[in-house]
Amino acid sequence: MPPVVLALFFCLIVVGGWYAWQVEKKRRQGFQRWARQNGWIYDHRRNATLRRQYSFLDRLQIGHSRHASHHLEGQWENYPATAFCFRYTTGSGKHQQVHSLGVVLLHLERSFPELRIYPENVLSRFGQFLGFEDIDFESVEFSKSFTVRSADKKFAYDFCNTKMMELLLQHRQSAIELEFDTLALFVPRYLQPADLPPMLQYLLQIRACMPGYLFHDLHSKTSAT
Repeated sequence: MPPVVLALFFCLIVVGGWYAWQVEKKRRQGFQRWARQNGWIYDHRRNATLRRQYSFLDRLQIGHSRHASHHLEGQWENYPATAFCFRYTTGSGKHQQVHSLGVVLLHLERSFPELRIYPENVLSRFGQFLGFEDIDFESVEFSKSFTVRSADKKFAYDFCNTKMMELLLQHRQSAIELEFDTLALFVPRYLQPADLPPMLQYLLQIRACMPGYLFHDLHSKTSAT
C-alpha cells in the first residue's frame, strides 16, 4: 500500500476516534446535567453489577461480551427508577455485530409473574414455528405486532387489556419485560439524555393501564396492618 494511502488511512482513524470521543463526552455531560436537575445519581463507567442485578431480564442475556454503562438511578413520580446503556455482541469474526440497547426500569409496588412483550419479527415467528408459544389476543393488530409470552396466561390477559394494547400499539418498536417488581422498557439504540423523560413517562402510562385489581392483595394487606 502506498505511503500516501497509509497516511490517509491513519488520519481517518485518528479523526474517527476524536469524533467518537466528542460524541461520548457530550453524552456524559448531558446525562450529568439531567441527573443533577432531577436529583439522580450518575456514573458513566462500565458496570458489571447491573447485569447481575437484573439477570432475570431475558433481553439482557442475548449475545456475548455484554456490558452496561451510563448508569442513572433516582425517583420518578415516587417510583424508584434506573436507566442505563447496554451493549452486546452477536456472531464472531467478520460476522460479528455489536448491538446497543437503551434500558429504563421502574420498580412497582409489588411482584408479578414474568411477562415479555416485544415487537413481532422474523426470529419470533421462527420461534413460534419451533413450538415457542406466543399468546394471542382478540385484537388481531396487536397479536400481529407483538410477541407476548408468559407462563401465567391469565396475568398476560389481565395485563394486556384494551387500554394497554392501544397504548403499546403507539410504541411498536419498544420491548417490555415485567418480572418481580421490575417493569423494564427497551429501545433498540444507545440511550441519550433526551430519551429519559419520554421513556419514564411511557412506563408510568403502562403502570396506569394496569388494572387496579392486580394490586388489590397488596392494598388489602396494607389496610389490615
